[in-house]
Amino acid sequence: MPASIIDGKKKAMAIREVVARDAAALAAEGVVPGLAVVVVGQHPASQVYVRNKRTACRKAGIESFSHDLPEETSEEELLSLIEKLNRDDGVHGILVQLPLPAHIDSARVIDAILPHKDVDGFHPENVGLLNLGRPCLAPCTPQGVVDLIESTGTEISGKRACVIGRSNIVGKPVAAMLMARNATVTVCHSRTQELDGEVGRADIAVAAIGRPEFVKGSWIKPGAVVIDVGINRREDGTLVGDVEFKAACERASFITPVPGGVGPMTIAMLLKNTVEAASRAIVR
Repeated sequence: MPASIIDGKKKAMAIREVVARDAAALAAEGVVPGLAVVVVGQHPASQVYVRNKRTACRKAGIESFSHDLPEETSEEELLSLIEKLNRDDGVHGILVQLPLPAHIDSARVIDAILPHKDVDGFHPENVGLLNLGRPCLAPCTPQGVVDLIESTGTEISGKRACVIGRSNIVGKPVAAMLMARNATVTVCHSRTQELDGEVGRADIAVAAIGRPEFVKGSWIKPGAVVIDVGINRREDGTLVGDVEFKAACERASFITPVPGGVGPMTIAMLLKNTVEAASRAIVR
């Protein structure tokens, strides 16, 4: 039986409705959640993504503060802006759109954001808390991945999970979240030997390697849940994920499409983190 398609758009919309209600409740207490979005340069993909974030904020009742900086902005100028945003009580979340220009040290910029305003979940303090299994602002895409797995009714505890990709943004935090839910997790990458066998043993497969259709459908364990984080544009303009979708559909029980799977969840979780940060600010 072909896999059931996991509707990321529908799931994300449900989350955004809850976020909007929570934001309205905070506003009634005199706290309007605020998100500062900082963009350096004119990277086309970043511009589209940021525009979508700003629209989503408006619909959710979150105030969006835009800071569009020229490509030649210095690292010190960017750090100065972040320090200003750190001090601004009306800003509960700070998002610096990556990638940054080559002359700016991304790690230094991320480290400069106050952990309780780090709605991307990239600050070392939040990374550490996540790996310790303690409350924190967790990375948005990994949160979305786990939510989509749970939305299928799959019991994560006790399952074998294979995460293909070891980035700090997706692979590593997804692995930590799945381990926190008592999955047995294997983290793989492009140099993993016998990768097909590792994927073939997994009840849950998360592909986040950034290579079009790298994970072959024939590798998927029958009945597995497949979450495809990748989004790759072919020469003809079409979008594909990191998983060979049609072939994987013949073996998986559930699978996310590209587009329309993980992508919408990332923005939904960003909004959720922003409202969470605003809520915590009340008791700080």
